[in-house]
Amino acid sequence: MDTQKLISSLLATSVLATLTLSAPAMAEGVSAGSLIENTATATYEDGEGPKTVDSNTVTVRVDELLDVTVTSQDSTPVAAEPGQEVLTFEVTNQGNGPEAFTLTANPAVAGNDFDTSVTSIAIDTNGNGVYDDGVDVILTGPETTPDLAADEAITVFVIVEVPAGVNDGDISDVELLAEAVTGTGSPGTTFAGAGVDGGDAIVGTTGADSAANGSLVVGLTTVDLTKAVSLLDPFGGTGAVPGTVATFTLTAVVVGSGSLDSLVITDGIPADTTYVPGSLTLDGAPLTDASGDDAGEASDAAGISVDIGTVNGGDSYDVTFDVTID
Repeated sequence: MDTQKLISSLLATSVLATLTLSAPAMAEGVSAGSLIENTATATYEDGEGPKTVDSNTVTVRVDELLDVTVTSQDSTPVAAEPGQEVLTFEVTNQGNGPEAFTLTANPAVAGNDFDTSVTSIAIDTNGNGVYDDGVDVILTGPETTPDLAADEAITVFVIVEVPAGVNDGDISDVELLAEAVTGTGSPGTTFAGAGVDGGDAIVGTTGADSAANGSLVVGLTTVDLTKAVSLLDPFGGTGAVPGTVATFTLTAVVVGSGSLDSLVITDGIPADTTYVPGSLTLDGAPLTDASGDDAGEASDAAGISVDIGTVNGGDSYDVTFDVTID
């Protein structure tokens, strides 16, 4: 039955026709290249019983959406000093189809106290989140990621060189920009035929590019060590005679805003003196002379040693010990 006859029959018999649409919901994130099909159905009564007519099937191919985000993975500024430092970013394909992204690192961000030089950009090949020299793949120009699947994220390392002459507390930002290889532009910009399976590629809300800053803060940390002595002679005075007890005070001040590892303070027992057993202290707390009991050890032959460990800028430590003049 053609369309005109169908209409006439419906009018003549005053029968209600029901139209049913079978279009699936278009959920955000449908993969590029997917085919969305729907067919309409009409049912009616013409006096000879129920009849059903299907429309033609309409097919829509989902276009590729171009979207990306870049985020810094360093929750706080990276402590830096002259030499090589690494900033960590995550690049995520927010589109609905496979896409590669060109990466550009800009070390000259407005407001920097100093600018670094970018050595290279690398991809976290082994997925451990830490830059491994000689393992993680260095991108070469143009510095472009492999195709990332929809919603796929990769960790990217920007390796920079901090120049000499920076000052403690100086801050520098480095920007990482990711741009879709297919193209960028204002949302809705269309690249005809450039998408999956020859469909269009359409720029999404991010403009198909995204940038984030990673931060470096210079922590030039050193230790100032000073030594002082006080004397108590056998007569209650401050003379240096045989039998005088000399108390040495070693003061270590950590200067700067960074941290240091494995700080150990040592001193020898002066000639013509004898170490006073049990006199070693750290910040007024007694330490044993034996090795391995605590942070300290002492003997006439080896002198004194206090293992303080990791220290931070602004910390201060006092080590004291006594000797007797022979």
